[in-house]
Amino acid sequence: MKVLVIKTSSLGDVIHTLPALTDAAKAIDNISFDWVVEDSFQDIPRLHPSVDRVIPVSIRRWRKNPWASRAEIRAAIKTIQQEPYDLVIDAQGLIKSAFLTRFANGKRCGLSKTSCREPLASMAYQETVDVAKGQHAIARVRQLFAQLLGYDLVVDELSYGLDKTNFKRPVGLEKPYLVFLHGTTWESKHWPEAYWKELVSLAVDAGFNVYIPWGNEQEKQRADMLCQASSSAHVLPRSSIKNLTAVLMHAQGVVGVDSGLAHLAAACGTPLVSLYGSTSAKLTGTMGDKNKALQAKFDCSPCLKKECVYVGESSVKFACYEKLSATYVWNKLESLMS
Repeated sequence: MKVLVIKTSSLGDVIHTLPALTDAAKAIDNISFDWVVEDSFQDIPRLHPSVDRVIPVSIRRWRKNPWASRAEIRAAIKTIQQEPYDLVIDAQGLIKSAFLTRFANGKRCGLSKTSCREPLASMAYQETVDVAKGQHAIARVRQLFAQLLGYDLVVDELSYGLDKTNFKRPVGLEKPYLVFLHGTTWESKHWPEAYWKELVSLAVDAGFNVYIPWGNEQEKQRADMLCQASSSAHVLPRSSIKNLTAVLMHAQGVVGVDSGLAHLAAACGTPLVSLYGSTSAKLTGTMGDKNKALQAKFDCSPCLKKECVYVGESSVKFACYEKLSATYVWNKLESLMS
């Protein structure tokens, strides 16, 4: 059986889809997948053993200048149409993903109009299923695949399909080491810098090396600042998702804010503490073995706002993280690692 998956972005959402592929591969003999994904995230589908072909697209760039990108768009559509599929699953439920689904050669399927984030997307499908909202994103995708492919979902089993033996230990990293993921897209998701500094000190005092990745200049400056206090704290060179996966896979532990890389750490099965203030751990928190998603205990958390609007007094920025101290987070990580 050959299935085309349409799930283009974002990094965390793409990672959320991996367990559904594992479920299907366990339930159906000889099933395989092709996957349409944003080019910057194409390393993620390639991590799963049931994915044969990855079809990269550049919707984010095309939107900025569709006329100039028309040749690229036509080429991508032609690639999508190259092979026939038993099923085409739009696992995103957005108009942009439905647009690509319409061109695929196979039975087009997806969420019903009451289940989609953008109800108009359901008009592109030949078969729709209802999946209740208000559940974790991973649970919803797993239910979508199970209903469309006709197998019973084993809820208690969760596997992203990543095999540690496929990832060599990164050269130049001194063990034992931890990875701290401080970068995130929303301003309101950032954990206080003072807490990060304290966490680095706690880790170094416990005998660990600390490695800190970055993705843009602002994150690079923060990483440099956090590493100034100790020779055992290091800024990682900017690298691909594939290389970062190997770094995370061989780490003794990870701490991260709500970000795609935190979900990648969860997929690696590495002991992970993830931090949620403005966003909801219930709906989009990291999931997996040796994983603890900590939700801030604050009146307006989760607010689901990119910018914090709290005007009360607080000793840290952002106020919702006040009780998620470095010591508290470190104790949780130590417990997971032991």
